[in-house]
Amino acid sequence: MSGLEGAVEVLARLVAFDTTSRNSNRELIAYAAALLGSAGIGSRISDVDGKANLHAVIGPRGPGGIALSAHVDCVPVEGQAWLGDPFALRRVDGRLIGRGACDMKGFAACVLALAPEMAAADLLRPIHICLTHDEETTFAGAARLMPWMAEDGPLPEACVVGEPTSMAPVVAHKGYASWNVTILGLSGHSSRAHETANALMAAGEAIAWLAREARCFRDTGRRAAGFDPPWTTVHAGTLSAGTVLNIVPDRADFTFEVRSVPGDDPADVLRRLQAFMEAEVLPDLRRVFPAAGMLVSVRAEAPALSLDADHPLALLAQRLSGRNQLGRVSYGTEAGYFQRAGIATVVCGPGDVAQAHLPEEWVTEAQMEACLGFLRRLIERQSRA
Repeated sequence: MSGLEGAVEVLARLVAFDTTSRNSNRELIAYAAALLGSAGIGSRISDVDGKANLHAVIGPRGPGGIALSAHVDCVPVEGQAWLGDPFALRRVDGRLIGRGACDMKGFAACVLALAPEMAAADLLRPIHICLTHDEETTFAGAARLMPWMAEDGPLPEACVVGEPTSMAPVVAHKGYASWNVTILGLSGHSSRAHETANALMAAGEAIAWLAREARCFRDTGRRAAGFDPPWTTVHAGTLSAGTVLNIVPDRADFTFEVRSVPGDDPADVLRRLQAFMEAEVLPDLRRVFPAAGMLVSVRAEAPALSLDADHPLALLAQRLSGRNQLGRVSYGTEAGYFQRAGIATVVCGPGDVAQAHLPEEWVTEAQMEACLGFLRRLIERQSRA
């Protein structure tokens, strides 16, 4: 079955794999490879510490190909009010309910269900299938995918990343970067605070600097039409420090993120924060405790996406989807990694991002049908001279 029922059957199998990002995705990838193999399609699997990417090429190996890419990890379900097993797909009034059904196993299911049609088609240009890991956390799968694909032959010239867009093509999204920050100081009794290096207060100054930076972007920063909001945002999300009030904390940990419009560099915010801390805050701590400092590690990075509205891929995506408008979104995807590798990329997939990550996450059967139609028209296009 390669129509809706076939796609729903595949989706049920994909949802049944608990690929929450903390878990391995090996079993799902093995299932996808076997499904492709049953259609005579070979695939390669790259496995790093239990996290796997899959890459398959259908049709002639050479230039002019298009990739269909989906991440197969999903977010946790703990603490959410699900009405049934999140990892058992349910069909209710035209909705397909399950964790990852919308974000973004629905697209992966449509691609895999149509793989036999791709294999049977007289393709003149290749279709690449890419399945990745850890998009919901670190984007490590997409970061590893590009150089690994390049080892096996020409990269595709175009890509469709099937994140949920209600099957409306998206040609631009904000970049995303986030960091873990640790401030190291010196503890002691609060009555002798002058002999200590208060890590929590230093972290507070760093976070206050980030708040000022966020206001500057809001009030005077670069504007990019089509985004909501149309400026770069800065956000500190967690802070942990201290045990009791009368002990000066010697360590403080916080996280922050930057969601940047095209043209702004998230790493520039980090560089300026580090310069501020080195010039204004850390010297006071080091006068008491020379080893005081600020440690930074990357949590996740997703480059921004920006494709010209008149690019051939943008026009093709409009024709395939039957949609005249091109969208811009504030969330990040793996599309920026493809673009950074020189591959023109759009984001277009079934489901509404408003349903992603929620309890009772769902995608409609109508959206799955629309995706199957999009993909069939793409197969036809890849088969024409």
